[in-house]
Amino acid sequence: MAVPPSARPRRLLPLFLGLFQGALLLFFALFVTYDEPSEQAEDTNLVANQVYSTFPFFQDIQVMLVVGLGLLLTFLPRYGFSALTHNFLLLNFSMQWALVLQGLLHHFHHGQIHLDLHKLLVSEFAAVTVLISVGAILGRASPCQLLLMATCEIPAYLASEWVIVTCLGVLDVGGTITIHIFSCYFGLGVSKALFRATQQPLHSKETPTPRSDLMSLVGTLILWVFWPSFVAVLCQPGDSQHRAILNTLLAMSASAITTMVASSLLERDGKLSPGHLQNGSLAGGVAIGVVADMAVPPAAALALGSLSAVVCVLGFRFLTPLLGRKLTLHDQCGIHNLHGLPGLLGAAASVVAVLVASKDTSGSHSSQLSPAGGNASEAAEGQWEGRGAGGQALCQAAGLAVAVGASLLAGLLTGAALRLPCLARPPERLCFDDSLYFKIQDQAESPGPDSGAEEGALALKEQI
Repeated sequence: MAVPPSARPRRLLPLFLGLFQGALLLFFALFVTYDEPSEQAEDTNLVANQVYSTFPFFQDIQVMLVVGLGLLLTFLPRYGFSALTHNFLLLNFSMQWALVLQGLLHHFHHGQIHLDLHKLLVSEFAAVTVLISVGAILGRASPCQLLLMATCEIPAYLASEWVIVTCLGVLDVGGTITIHIFSCYFGLGVSKALFRATQQPLHSKETPTPRSDLMSLVGTLILWVFWPSFVAVLCQPGDSQHRAILNTLLAMSASAITTMVASSLLERDGKLSPGHLQNGSLAGGVAIGVVADMAVPPAAALALGSLSAVVCVLGFRFLTPLLGRKLTLHDQCGIHNLHGLPGLLGAAASVVAVLVASKDTSGSHSSQLSPAGGNASEAAEGQWEGRGAGGQALCQAAGLAVAVGASLLAGLLTGAALRLPCLARPPERLCFDDSLYFKIQDQAESPGPDSGAEEGALALKEQI
């Protein structure tokens, strides 16, 4: 019996995920293996030390992405199930997809890819770009659209990261340029192309409630606690990692306090805005990443954290409405204020830090680990020594230009692809609603005055 056309989009998601997981299983069976156990005690101790030093950071990052970021996205009162679940789905999908691509590009030797914890960690960093970018279109895109977005963004990120870190030798141990700036402008490019020139009106289900804002603020607190692990995990253990942790803690502490100051001053009655607290408190962690392992004084970390919080709060208050009116740019989660503006501030700070720091106090300019391994780090060190402070500063600026340009172009192309009818973009009146994708038990058992609308939503599932 032929499948009705209206049912095909609904079956696209399990079909796509099933084929993806099946293909990945076949790929791993044919090409992926573990390193052979070493019989030498020195090698065994080296591997054990790497696991013991890296896995606690890895666990912290897992809590950040699965719990912290997931809860941060629950500020939409009727989209909590979808925000948490789609975030979890995209993390796993993007990590596996990045693992395959990085293995083929950097680690495919003699027909095999040797898997280890570091490769998994770097793949998870690639997945972070997707989790940030989807914030621009959260609630207005279907799961199929989000998966296609992840499929396109991961290779674009890997290419951009290779140019920025390996070719240009940019110093960015915390991913300020390579992750935060790239993902921000990729997401904005997708949003611009997906919604074109139409200004998205305020949706009736878009306004947060006290309960949803509280859940989102809990996510902020979890992210705030574990953020130093995200920044420091790719540093060389020792002084560089210690310095990165301290600088990140100082910057985030300053951003938390400054956010409360700025938010209170911007409100006529002096009250605090939950949206400002949810985002501005994290802005210092975004900005400090690019200079976290450099020998910047503690006062500089505090100043950078405070400035990043100010630009984040001002962005929410003035810039986001302005971009919406003038450019019809839709940014649902305000990723430009949390990741874009603090990221640009951090990139500018790295240029200044490179220029004012002498070569012997520039920090561990070889501490950054790329997906290609230690060779890229050694190349970056040689480039730093050869080009001097001025040349390195120009490379920092060039890396920023590459990240912004490449992400915008890739995002616009991806957003155009997301307009395909088969991807089943939800109609406007069903956006920001869990009932479109989940069986909500209390709604099924306790029909109320809006039961007719809910039945209409269920009927439209056949088309979405």
